[in-house]
Amino acid sequence: MADIHSEEITYQGDGIEMKGYIAWDNQRQGPRPGMLVVHEWWGCNEYAQRRARMLAEAGYTGMALDLYGAGRVAANPDEAGGLMAGRTEDMEGTRSRFMAALERLKAHEMVDANRTGAIGYCFGGGVVTHMARMGAPLDLTGSFHGAIGLAAVDGPERIDCRIMVYHGEADVLIDDEQIAGFKAQMEKTGANYDFIRLPGALHGFSNPVATTNGQKYGLPLAYNPLADESSWAHLCLTCEEVFGSKSND
Repeated sequence: MADIHSEEITYQGDGIEMKGYIAWDNQRQGPRPGMLVVHEWWGCNEYAQRRARMLAEAGYTGMALDLYGAGRVAANPDEAGGLMAGRTEDMEGTRSRFMAALERLKAHEMVDANRTGAIGYCFGGGVVTHMARMGAPLDLTGSFHGAIGLAAVDGPERIDCRIMVYHGEADVLIDDEQIAGFKAQMEKTGANYDFIRLPGALHGFSNPVATTNGQKYGLPLAYNPLADESSWAHLCLTCEEVFGSKSND
């Protein structure tokens, strides 16, 4: 039975102090792959931390990073939108903050620094695909209802990272232009990627509070248990394939 240990951590990057959250299973022996979790536009809240614990249960060391600084979490969509815009308008700084978190994760005693990946949700899904496109030293990324238009940028000619995108087929917040831009970059580089459409799923399909938030704020969001569970299971299988293959190199 898993014995999940977790702790809040602070680290520096882009000239600011950030507050993250790291989790691992004490029942497992020795270092294991490290996985970052990049939060939704709300910030590094309990949902991102829960995903870090789920990664720990799956056999990894999970770290929910903080892109806003000081552990700031938005109280409403207007505030969240402003915080997210600050980061998307300064992608150089965002990359710096992501890399600071990655280095902090790799330095942890329960992480095999040669095997790392990142998953992200909404805004965070866009960030992890962007980092993969820009050649970040990651073995795998997974985007869930992510703003994948952030990856529609020029970068290295080749991408070595395995890239997974889980997209709600009924998601009206991620338009066809973003999808086309993402796919064009993947094809341009010959990237090993999958774009998986989940039937009937709206934006936020992985988050149990998405339906409540959608109704409260008048946004096209909804939780979809089947899309959530199936996409997570598929990601875990992909992680086993990617990290298992590398461990045998």
